[in-house]
Amino acid sequence: MQLNENCPIPLSGSHGLVTLAHGEGGLLSRELIRDHMQVILSDPTLNVSGDAACLSLNSSSIMMTTDSYVVSPLFFPGGDIGSLAVYGTVNDLLVSGAIPYCISLGIIIEEGFPIATLDRILKSVRNACERCSVFVSTGDTKVVPRGQCDQIYLNTTGVGIAGPVVPPGPQAIQPGDEILVTGPIGQHGIAILSARENLQFEPEPTSDVNSLANEINAIKGHMEQVRSLRDATRGGVSAVLHEWAEAAQCTFTIMENQLPISPEVQAACELLGLNPLHIACEGTMVIAAASGQGPLILESLQATGNRDAAIIGTARSRQNAPVTIKNLFDRELPIDEPMGAPLPRIC
Repeated sequence: MQLNENCPIPLSGSHGLVTLAHGEGGLLSRELIRDHMQVILSDPTLNVSGDAACLSLNSSSIMMTTDSYVVSPLFFPGGDIGSLAVYGTVNDLLVSGAIPYCISLGIIIEEGFPIATLDRILKSVRNACERCSVFVSTGDTKVVPRGQCDQIYLNTTGVGIAGPVVPPGPQAIQPGDEILVTGPIGQHGIAILSARENLQFEPEPTSDVNSLANEINAIKGHMEQVRSLRDATRGGVSAVLHEWAEAAQCTFTIMENQLPISPEVQAACELLGLNPLHIACEGTMVIAAASGQGPLILESLQATGNRDAAIIGTARSRQNAPVTIKNLFDRELPIDEPMGAPLPRIC
């Protein structure tokens, strides 16, 4: 077995070059967005950190989000690039407090790509849209010469209507607030790695790619007590908490014995030397809830089928490390923010 180990870890600044690590959701991604995109394209809406922008139009507010999908392989246990594009975009709207309405679909195809495979992906897009009650409102297709992209890339923009309660965001998080996850962590990233490298784990890891609508509906009665929501995609739960810690100027302490990790993901991470907190999810959400509200939200999640939902930690006043973990021996250790992500091209 030969793993494709491509681990570019440059210093901040990267000597003026974009590296693969800039696209993987860690510290370098944040620096690229903060120091370049938000500076050059500066706009009050764009500069608000989050998964979707809220735009006021007359008496209504719409929310928009955009994402690109370059996952490899195109098909993996639990999903494919088509369903991933729809669910990923819809989830960004849902965690931002929006009611999803429609999406755009841009497709970049490599010359020679099988039309039968394209049809399979488009059917997956259609089926996921039906499940999410959205539709493809507009689209675009480009074909590039062989070797100028890897098979097929998708780009989506999602549009939704701002819901009655929009979480205020991570800047509202206070010491004592509780951190929850709605399901097991690391499923998607490990499923992609296993399929890409043909690792043949038993049981086979399966991606959690899915809509978060059920989870949002489960907690809608508690939304006034929710500080922030985020789907834990690139960089996993760790990336979410590091971003929140910067926004709220606090520290999050996670309890290792409370983390919901499936046996197959735990085994794969131990074998490969990976931290499940750094591994992407595509159907698990991180919730920051007001102090004392965690058990009520957890009860609502578990009552609607999210058996693996858990309270995993709390916020406290800022310490030296923005995110720490209390391990099984009750020792508190810092969790470093990954410069990039341990697994490239997972979405």
